[in-house]
Amino acid sequence: MKKIEAIIKPFKLEDVREALSEAGASGLTVTEVKGFGRQKGHTELYRGAEYVIDFLPKVKIELVVPEDMLDRCLDVIVAAARTGKIGDGKIFVTNVEQVIRIRTGEHGPEAI
Repeated sequence: MKKIEAIIKPFKLEDVREALSEAGASGLTVTEVKGFGRQKGHTELYRGAEYVIDFLPKVKIELVVPEDMLDRCLDVIVAAARTGKIGDGKIFVTNVEQVIRIRTGEHGPEAI
């Protein structure tokens, strides 16, 4: 099993969710986060004053998938989240040693 963490632009969330659902992903967790990478933030004008926005709003999507679904899920996330502009985000993949569904006590892939 693999855990996918994708940091994307907030307005792309619904596109990514729909694409993952069509790809067969059974569930995901979404967290509103802030951060910066190569963008390094930006400046905004508000009532005549200039403000530096260091941390930009992003969305983090987390899901655990069987290894045979990994490539398909990664492909649909990239396709759905890409705008072609700086700040599109990143995807991180890590190994998951064990999953337990609390309600039923199921272990492993059955618990996903």
